[in-house]
Amino acid sequence: MKSISPNIFVNDLEATITFYTKLGFMVTDEVTTPEGEKVFALMTNGSVTFMFQTFASIEGKHPMVSRADGGSLLLYISVNNIRKYYDHIKDHVTLLTGLEKTFYGATEFSLCDNNNYLLTFAEHD
Repeated sequence: MKSISPNIFVNDLEATITFYTKLGFMVTDEVTTPEGEKVFALMTNGSVTFMFQTFASIEGKHPMVSRADGGSLLLYISVNNIRKYYDHIKDHVTLLTGLEKTFYGATEFSLCDNNNYLLTFAEHD
């Protein structure tokens, strides 16, 4: 195996793109329907890649996918220079926790994205 790129289902793709742009991600690919509706965006920041897809685009295809935002998923993102990154985004998003040193030696902070998914950013010493 080489990598993992979660495909995260969302209700509002444009709002999701706006939110993740604040975190330093860029749209590197997207899919638009023949009717002109954007239904998928691939966003990257360094070597981290997320795929975002609308719930509407899979209607009737994958019934096991919950139609609600958020859920029991935590996206754990390893970063370098966490203090610099934290200072860069802290005034643009709502944080759940500030920078904290964990008992296992990581420095972390957490936030919820606009879809109610939990993101934890960490740097390990």
